[in-house]
Amino acid sequence: MNTAPLPTVLACGAWLKNAACLLVDGAPVWSAVHGDLSNPAACAALEASVESLLAGHGAPIAAVAHDLHPDFFSTQLAVQLAAMLGVPAVGVQHHHAHIAAVVAEHGIEGPVIGLALDGVGLGTDGQAWGGELLWVDGAQWQRLGHLTPLALPGGDRAAREPWRMAAGALHALGRGDEITTRFAPQVGEAVASGVQQMLARNLNCPATSSTGRWFDAAAGALGLSVRQTDEAQAAIALEAAAARWLAQHPDTPPLTGTVIDAQNRLDLRGLMPALFNTGPDGVDAAAAGFHLALADALAGWVTQAAQERGSRDVCLGGGCFFNRILRERVTARLQAANLRVHWPLDKGCGDAGLALGQAWAAAQQLAATAPQEHTTKETEPCA
Repeated sequence: MNTAPLPTVLACGAWLKNAACLLVDGAPVWSAVHGDLSNPAACAALEASVESLLAGHGAPIAAVAHDLHPDFFSTQLAVQLAAMLGVPAVGVQHHHAHIAAVVAEHGIEGPVIGLALDGVGLGTDGQAWGGELLWVDGAQWQRLGHLTPLALPGGDRAAREPWRMAAGALHALGRGDEITTRFAPQVGEAVASGVQQMLARNLNCPATSSTGRWFDAAAGALGLSVRQTDEAQAAIALEAAAARWLAQHPDTPPLTGTVIDAQNRLDLRGLMPALFNTGPDGVDAAAAGFHLALADALAGWVTQAAQERGSRDVCLGGGCFFNRILRERVTARLQAANLRVHWPLDKGCGDAGLALGQAWAAAQQLAATAPQEHTTKETEPCA
């Protein structure tokens, strides 16, 4: 890790729970949390915040950092600001930023293994990421592995309708012909049949490695959520079911069926048959078994990576870690493997703290390439 003083970098955050951050001498200066940038008032608040951050600190800005997604208002604002200031606009991959935020907050020296679990973030390959195993060391980072991708039938609509994610899981199991029969009573035969055909023909079915979407698939398979009106509603219902069961049955065994394949992808498909085959009386037990199996598989995956890379520091980030069962089980398993586990503290594990990671990663990149001049004004991924 570069030990030279870090340059001053402004970061504009992402989309959800947006907040901006100015990194000055390695210390964050935060704006208020503005909320989701789908709201024009939040966009206006972000603009006002960055103006205030720039006006309130005399240090020259070396760069403006942002998410890789080009359509985010925060990205567009960062690029405009960078051009106005005559400094680089530095794109930082979403999950890299989650892990970098933890490294920055805890002042960790040297390489870390990062586990970033959330709903979605644009990957460097243009795909939707969200279940990411990373190695981070200063300005350098690498994607070591990810969850096996799951199809999103209907694109973004699948993130609002967990039954579609469950349908995607059935298709991934080679049981796509069951989709219409299973889901027609809930959504209508025409819609269910349409999704079945969509998956069979791979039409409008982008893939995602998102942990959040795997939670949706599990909730949909158990009938806990068909459509969700609030963020993470299905995942919250799944966790509540698991918590009810574990409160009375703390010795519940995890489900079996997870596999790490030759590409170091953690495959969760083997957990799904038990959920699809569960009757109404077994929903809470199955939800608990799913949580425990997922946590144990993640911890084993991370432990193996830490051993291979020779790092004892593990950083965990992303909104899925708001799930208490997952968070506590993963932490306990990693600590039992003699690993040091680090969490986001000030802003929590979701996107509200993402700008710190963006600023830190961009500052590390600039410091690593000094004394070269940084004159480009085009967005460049921090990779």
